[in-house]
Amino acid sequence: MEFSQVLADNTNIIIAKWVVAVREDRQIESADDLSYTAIKNHIPDVFKAMVTVLSQSQESDIKSIVTASWQHGLLRAEQGFDPSEIAREYRLLRKVIFDTIEADLLQGTPAEIIRYMRLIDAVIDEAIARCFHSYVGERLRELEHLQASLALHNEELTRLVTSNEDKLSQLAHELKHPLTAIIGYSDLFLRQQRREIARRDNTVNIEHIERVLRNGRHLLRLINNVLELSRYEAGKIQLQSAPISIRDLINNVCEMLEPLAAEKNLSILVNWVQAPSEIITDGFQLQQVITNLVSNAIRYTDSGNISIVCEIVDDQKWAIAVSDTGIGIAEKDQTKIFEPYFRVSSKDRPYLPDSTGLGLAIVARLVKLLQGEIYLVSKEGIGSTFTVTLPLKLKT
Repeated sequence: MEFSQVLADNTNIIIAKWVVAVREDRQIESADDLSYTAIKNHIPDVFKAMVTVLSQSQESDIKSIVTASWQHGLLRAEQGFDPSEIAREYRLLRKVIFDTIEADLLQGTPAEIIRYMRLIDAVIDEAIARCFHSYVGERLRELEHLQASLALHNEELTRLVTSNEDKLSQLAHELKHPLTAIIGYSDLFLRQQRREIARRDNTVNIEHIERVLRNGRHLLRLINNVLELSRYEAGKIQLQSAPISIRDLINNVCEMLEPLAAEKNLSILVNWVQAPSEIITDGFQLQQVITNLVSNAIRYTDSGNISIVCEIVDDQKWAIAVSDTGIGIAEKDQTKIFEPYFRVSSKDRPYLPDSTGLGLAIVARLVKLLQGEIYLVSKEGIGSTFTVTLPLKLKT
């Protein structure tokens, strides 16, 4: 029986069934928002290589699987898949293959059945190994880029801390935990790589890399916020005024933050029926204001929705309001909300670990720079509304 031909004839059926299985598997959440093509990506190439391998007389000849599975790992890293999700993809592929060709397989002799089952297992195992190898490589490249970015900020951060002694203890507290994790896990990863360079199972190492990147991203966000605040305080932010489509700008913000909201099953509702068609302002700084307000609303909301309302106030001003159905802000804290390093908490919920306490401080300063004003209305357990009023035309 030429079993490789059976697989070749069933290629489209197996791949279609596999894509459906991946979509329906609740443990592969990263595939939820991907298109059919994005999920399929290099699997047809992996499958074609598998057919080629199965048609060879030498069972160890698996060179044709390398390129396809390598590219699959790179793409999954870019798409944000976890290692466990990639491993589950291949387990599903193995299951779909055997389910589809079971009847044909049973027509062979016992020796043929055993041989081809072993071959399929060997090929899939090799594909997983190659896929994980490229996945690790992509994560290492991201880590190297992150380390380079941190190094560039180091000198300016040192100067900033020196000139702000009163904030030193607060800043040191924020930097301590993620920085300790970066150092610890990086050291552990490097030592394990030196000892176990030949091992095929990289799952533990991948988990270490993910922890390093997660803590590194938080640290870099904190540093960027501190530096942004310092640039404002030093008067180094120069506005670039230009005509801006407010609808396009809000669309960009919503598209960027939609995955963050989707993770918490929150919807972002936008009402711009009475919005100005065009304003003249600094689009980059305005986008930063809206992005910070919406991301902050998502961060402190567990259920419900985020609402964005944009409208003309009069012939000189317009306003944008960002509302949430989150934890709200106690009245005693509302006067402190725009102070640097202040973070909202409640009796049932301490402040979030990934909060820097700088987002709203930056927003308040940028709004002032854009010649506007910001107002807060909030009630604990009900939610908050931040309203920003700005001129239709920025005065230069």
